Amino acid sequence: MEKTSVVYRQRFKRRARRVARRVLPFMASLFMATPLASPVINSKVKAASTEAKLPTNKELQVAFYNQRTHGLYQELGLESQGLSFNVFEKALTGYLNLQSEGRLSNDKQLLTVVDFSLPSTVKRLWVIDLANKQVKFNTLVAHGHNSGENEATAFSNKNESNMSSLGFYVTQDEYVGKHGRSLKLDGVDEGFNTNALERSVVMHGADYVSEDFIKQNGRLGRSLGCPALPMDQKDEIIDAVNGGTCLFLNGADETYSSKYLNEDVAINAFLANNS
Repeated sequence: MEKTSVVYRQRFKRRARRVARRVLPFMASLFMATPLASPVINSKVKAASTEAKLPTNKELQVAFYNQRTHGLYQELGLESQGLSFNVFEKALTGYLNLQSEGRLSNDKQLLTVVDFSLPSTVKRLWVIDLANKQVKFNTLVAHGHNSGENEATAFSNKNESNMSSLGFYVTQDEYVGKHGRSLKLDGVDEGFNTNALERSVVMHGADYVSEDFIKQNGRLGRSLGCPALPMDQKDEIIDAVNGGTCLFLNGADETYSSKYLNEDVAINAFLANNS
């Protein structure tokens, strides 16, 4: 019996070893594929990484504002009319800043843009109806006599400079002066156009703002600093933009700056308008 028992135990050990040889590699690979500690560490790292990449509320607001601004620019078809997105964006930013200060009329959501970085021979004035998302006017406009010939390259806020003044304006009341029906402009950019009322920088019509004048002279005529309009459109434009609407005069002047180009204020005003 003892001998049989010994033989039995030896056979059992050999069978156990054979089973172990087959099972242990599988168990080892299973263990290596599913480690115990690393999943916890890796999950924490991945969670932290995901958390770090999530956009902030501010970034989401900026992205939304930029998307809607680009969309509005495209919907208005401004690129095909010659108004660059950069100038439009600045004008809209100023409009929203002025709106947030309560300086604009609630009855008219109009934004007038003049781009004096363009030559006088192209239509460089746009009156934009933001409420109805349409361009009401796109026409010629003259710059100041001492600002340049066909292109405006110099600007001033000084009396008797006979130059155009860059920046944001709020339209005021009408009056009849030496140029006939005219529209007062209140410059709101300190150091750049705040003397506009004193200088009598106004919107008015002029015979030298026409395609015929361009054909004869190679450029428009020039004013004493006023954004002068075509005679056949000045009444309609003054009717549209008078009484507290925003006007932005852009130009090639790297020294220009404005507190109304505050993007944070613009975004907050935009979000409030679209809430």
